[in-house]
Parts: sequence; C-alpha cells; structure tokens
Amino acid sequence: MDNIENKLAKITTFIFDFDGVLSDGMIYVMPDGDMIRGTNAKDGYAIQYALKKGYHVAIISGGFSDTMRLRYRTFPHMDIYLSVPDKVQKLKEYMEENQLTKEQVLIMGDDIPDYRMMQEAGCKCCPSDASEEIKATADYVSTRPGGHGCVRDVIERTLKLHGRWFEEDACIW
Repeated sequence: MDNIENKLAKITTFIFDFDGVLSDGMIYVMPDGDMIRGTNAKDGYAIQYALKKGYHVAIISGGFSDTMRLRYRTFPHMDIYLSVPDKVQKLKEYMEENQLTKEQVLIMGDDIPDYRMMQEAGCKCCPSDASEEIKATADYVSTRPGGHGCVRDVIERTLKLHGRWFEEDACIW
C-alpha cells in the first residue's frame, strides 16, 4: 500500500463530514429547534487557505442545520451538501461534475455512515476520536480529535507536501 505522502501528493480535493470532523460531535438543540454545533477557527483558516490555493473543498453530511451552512457562507467556492441520505451517490455526482479521479480525493469521516463514502477516496482520513471501524480503514488517523484541528492537520500536511503552505498570501484572509 502507498504511504500517506504518496497519497497526499495526488490530492486536489478535500471532502469532510461535518458532525465529528468539523465539529466535535456535540449538538445543542435550541428552543427554536435549531441544532448548534461548534467549529474550530484553525480548521476554518486551513479551509479558506486551501480554497484560495485552488483546491476543491466540500462538506457532505447527513446532518442539517441552518447554522452549518451559515458558518461557511463567506468561503468562496466551497461546496456544502447537507441532509444527504446517500453519501456515496452525492460523492460520485460531485466527482463527475468536477472531473475528479479517486486518487485526487481526500475524505475525512469519523463514523459508520462515512464508511462507504471513504472507500471511494484515494486518501481516507479520520480524526483521532473516530470509531474503531473508521480508524481500521483509514490511511491516516490525525493526532487531533474531531472539531479540534483534525481538518487543519490534513490540509496543512497536504499543502506543505505540495509546497503551497505558508506562502506570501498566507497572512491575508
């Protein structure tokens, strides 16, 4: 099996689950029924930087809340798919629309609903607190838990390998 650097070298696209990856998995139900999740600012920085560098970034999640979409409303060209019942079907549509090969796609998931989708990726990643089933299939297990920098970890590793991290435009949001 290829080592992680060989897989990351081919990545042009990052796809993330939301609950347990971009958030820590905690969901707070508000009196109006909205479900609030916390996200990490360092993950957000890495996402916007990858977008600025021309990488594709998408969220494919079974969950839904207006605040999930609201969090990334100012991130140009980020694709957000919520309330997705079949993540594999949505992933295949996304890959076809963007003319992506399996080898170009990194997927980070954390739990059993992500398993089949992750099998379609060239690089399968997960946070340190992912389910055992997901850890067993992952090419890379981040040292960071979901919602606490695991997204930053995989984006930073990839962009550093590509020589695209901390360039002249890194300090400009």
